[in-house]
Amino acid sequence: MNKTVELGQQLGFWTLAPFALMLISIAVLPLAATHWFEHNRNKAIVSAILGVPTVAYLIAAHGELGLHMAAHTAEEYVSFIMLLLTLFAISGGIHLTGNLLATPRVNLAFLATGAVLASFIGTMGASMVLIRPVLRANSERKYARHTLIFFIFVVSNLGGLLTPLGDPPLFLGFLRGVPFSWTLRLWPHWLLSVGLCLAAYMAFELYYYRKEPPQARRIDVLDYVPMRLKGAVNILLLVLVIVTILLSEQLATVGEAIHFPFVREVVLAALAIISVTLGPRGPRAANHFSWAPIVEVAVLFAGIFATMIPALALLEARGASIGLSRPWHYFWITGGLSSFLDNAPTYLTFTSVAQGQVGVSTVGALTSTGAVAGLSVTPAALLAAISCGAVMMGAMTYIGNAPNFAVKCIAEHQGYKMPSFLGYMAYSSGILVPIFIVVTAVFFL
Repeated sequence: MNKTVELGQQLGFWTLAPFALMLISIAVLPLAATHWFEHNRNKAIVSAILGVPTVAYLIAAHGELGLHMAAHTAEEYVSFIMLLLTLFAISGGIHLTGNLLATPRVNLAFLATGAVLASFIGTMGASMVLIRPVLRANSERKYARHTLIFFIFVVSNLGGLLTPLGDPPLFLGFLRGVPFSWTLRLWPHWLLSVGLCLAAYMAFELYYYRKEPPQARRIDVLDYVPMRLKGAVNILLLVLVIVTILLSEQLATVGEAIHFPFVREVVLAALAIISVTLGPRGPRAANHFSWAPIVEVAVLFAGIFATMIPALALLEARGASIGLSRPWHYFWITGGLSSFLDNAPTYLTFTSVAQGQVGVSTVGALTSTGAVAGLSVTPAALLAAISCGAVMMGAMTYIGNAPNFAVKCIAEHQGYKMPSFLGYMAYSSGILVPIFIVVTAVFFL
């Protein structure tokens, strides 16, 4: 029996409490204890208070099984953070100089470019390369918050659907047998969701641009400086990150041979160190590069990973009994949980449920377009729904996908006022949910 399922069958629903408290803390403490919670040390304290007892209970009450799940989750966390940290460090050394005019056309071009770039250097990489020039271009604007919200929607999430490099859940699918090119067939889903989101953005942008004070527009024109690229060596390092990810299976084999599971992470760390120590310092200084945003992501997601172990175990153990049968079921439940759980393990959980329904032993087998007895849709239709739900609905909250929080932190460090956790959800619910309903109607009914 799968060890996650075995653990989930033994856990009570009360073990969901630490995870719920973790989410509540992220939502409430920035409002109730603003100055206290803005320090990463205090965020780490909250993560430790909720995460450490959760892991300790699993080990004490469930012995070897609990220890196995804790160790497995720790490995996933290290891999998750190491990839994000590497992309953050390297992209922080790429500086697009200049200060473009913050017109609707320019802002739209930023978002559209990010939507394409995200699938090839990851949503984190694309977000880190583009967020600073977007912030700089809009620094003279009085109304800029909506641009940053849509940046998270499009660049940090929706754009990463086309390749396994775009978002962690697709990468996990690739490692488990999904062909690298399979996700390219999701281009209609990508095009519809990104297109509708950009159309909604233009409606907001044109409205707010007309409200801009004439003085702000004049200052924007006076501050215009053409864009140039500095730190080009980091582009090569990003390419090497991509190559490293593509060679994950081979590096894992090496790791098994030497009994060390983090060979890929060592290579990624080396690339990050090369970028920070040997790369040009000017671009990083011009970006006002700070480790604070990635530290904030690391400490909060440490608590999230620890407290979500029972949540994912319960879901995988009892997910097959919740009546999933249609693609739209998988799209919404995978997406809904990806809004609050990390979308990578959520993707794995529901591919496991789909595997049980279809009767196959690997995620790669879900790419089949052949008929299955007793099933009215193909396995590939279920995998497409799970993939889209995990990637797209990560945009629904700040914690749905790690770049969301990183963008928020960088914007706030540069003086922009971002919505609260619940305020952001009000935007995402009002804008993205109708888009997801259209996607459902077109592709998953």
